[in-house]
Parts: sequence; structure tokens; C-alpha cells
Amino acid sequence: MVAFLTNPQNLLSILVGVLAFATLFTLLSSFGGGAKLENRMNAVAVRRDELKRRSRQALAKDSGLRHTDAGFHKDVVEKLNLAKMLEDPKVIEKLAQAGYRGPKPLNRFYFFRFASPFIFFAFVGFYLFIFNDFGLPLMARVTATMAAAVVGFYAPNIYLSNMITKRQQSIMQAFPDALDLLLICVESGMSIEGAIQKVSQEIGGSSIELAEELSLLSAELSYLPERRQAYEGLAKRTNHAGVKAVTTSMVQAEQYGTPLGAALRTMAKENRDLRMSAAEKKAAALPAKLTVPMIVFFLPVLFVVILGPAIINIQDTMAKSH
Repeated sequence: MVAFLTNPQNLLSILVGVLAFATLFTLLSSFGGGAKLENRMNAVAVRRDELKRRSRQALAKDSGLRHTDAGFHKDVVEKLNLAKMLEDPKVIEKLAQAGYRGPKPLNRFYFFRFASPFIFFAFVGFYLFIFNDFGLPLMARVTATMAAAVVGFYAPNIYLSNMITKRQQSIMQAFPDALDLLLICVESGMSIEGAIQKVSQEIGGSSIELAEELSLLSAELSYLPERRQAYEGLAKRTNHAGVKAVTTSMVQAEQYGTPLGAALRTMAKENRDLRMSAAEKKAAALPAKLTVPMIVFFLPVLFVVILGPAIINIQDTMAKSH
């Protein structure tokens, strides 16, 4: 047996036989493939229903769209009617852009929008008038206390703006890579829902925020009456020009039947160029930002290093001469 298996001619014969069998099996299987079409279609339908069910469960669990709020913040907001007193038509959209969805974050925002001025006012006033006045006159302490109340009024909006900016940066850093993955999935034959779900799972290591948005988009594509609403929702939640251009292209591809792969390839290149231009802009602004730190921190140390030994030698020379 060992001599038979080590003979090159025998190995070549076995290889030819395996290749011939594989070729014959492939040709015969192609003739009988149409008989199982109905079973394959049923399997696809079952898989699609399963994906819809999983997407809806993930949406109800993670997105917060179906969550209710029955806590202390809601009671205060309803009793004081803060939603009407501090009404902001864009607050829900801003909270969604920051990653907060549902009634609970909305009630918390209105609560802290109302309570923050009093909290800042009480803290600064108590500190300046009880613990340490820093030698300030009475009017200066009163002014500082009122300024703290004003800062407290704008603090929730400032915090929300910072969260929106950080979320947009995280999304846009990984968005071109997500488009490349989406293009590969679409060109391989996957549906757009399956491709988006697959990309959301793969892109989580680079950007959790983008993975969350893509998972939500996949779920909305499953249950919204129009796919255009899901794409427009993604554009509103991200509020970025690159994402809006991609969603517009996808809506046009759905409406007019244009090739989605070509549009994704173009959008991926444009978003990559946007990311590169943003990096170049930061690099170009770096010398101007480094001017003040160099003057304050680097130049004094440089003068000490250069002039220190010379001053010491001069002092030694003068001491010896005397």
C-alpha cells in the first residue's frame, strides 16, 4: 500500500479520477437543480421572516424606541409642564443624533434643562458666600453666582452638542470602510437588508455607533411601509453630508432601478476623500495651534538649556578674577 501511494503515476491516476468524478457530478447536479426550486424559495421565505423577527427584537431591546419612562424625571416634567415651557421642535432630532432615543432621554433632558440653573446657582452661591469668597466684593460674588445660573441653563445643550459631534466623528471615521464592505456584500449577491445586517456586525469593532445605526436601519427596512423612510431616518440621525448623499443614492436606486453597486463604489470614494480632506485640514491647522504652546513651554526651556552653561561659566570666571 505504501509503495502504491508513493508511486507518482498512481497518484496522478487518482487525481484524474477525482477530477473526472467532480466534473460528472457537477454536470448531473445542474440538470436536477430546478426540481428543488420550490423548496429553496420556501427556505428563503422562512429565513427572511426569521431575520425580520430578530431585527424587531433587537430594535425593541436596544434602540429604545419602544421603551417607556415612569421614573422621577417624567413626574417632574409632567407636573411642571416642562415639555411645553421648554419646548424645542428639534430636541428629539438632536437626541437621536446623539444616540438617545425614546421618551426617557427626552424627559431627562427637559428635567436637567430646568434643574441645572438652580443647581449651578446654589453650588456657586453656597461656595462663594459660605466657604471661600476669594476676597471678592459682594457684587462680584453675586455676578459670579448669576453667571453660574446662566451656564447651567446652557449646560445640557452644550453637553448634547458635544455628544453629537463625538458620535458623528466616530461614524464618519468608519463609514467609508462600511461602504466598501456593503459594496462587497451587494456585488456578491446578498440583498440590501442582509448586506446591511452583515456590515453592522462586522463594523462594530471600528465604530459601535455606526454598527448601531446600521442595525436600526436594517430593522426599519423590515417593518416600515416605505424603504425611503428608513434611509431618510438614517440621514436625519447622522446629520452628515456624506451619509445624506449615500442615502439619496440608495433611494434613487430603489425608485429608478439604477445599479446600486456603482453608486456605492462612487459614494465610498467620495466619503474616503472627505475623510482624507478632514485629516489634511487638521494637519494644516496644527502649526498655528502649536505656536502658543511652543512660545510658552518650549522656548523658555530652550533658552535655559542654551544660556544656562554660558551663564555658569561667566559667573565662575568672574568669581576667579575677584
